[in-house]
Amino acid sequence: MQSLMYVMAILGCGESDAACREVRTEPQSYASEASCRAATASALARHTDLEFPTVVARCRRADARARVLRGSDVLLPGPGRLAAEGVRYAAGWTARSSR
Repeated sequence: MQSLMYVMAILGCGESDAACREVRTEPQSYASEASCRAATASALARHTDLEFPTVVARCRRADARARVLRGSDVLLPGPGRLAAEGVRYAAGWTARSSR
């Protein structure tokens, strides 16, 4: 029996309903979705060079096709509520906003 593996895709998102683009994939694979999600904050910290208003880390099964995510689907923090490291968790997504 083959075990499930998870990968972390790094997506760049705009501010509209345009689809986010998968711009990178982390080289490491994960044995569980929970371990993948636990690594999202550190992964986003390595991708601050991307020129998108919002950068999102998304964990998915390695054998799964990417699903469409739109910029308006990403929950961003309100004014003055950005965490110290600039990371926000929302419904399984992790995002870094340049706002």
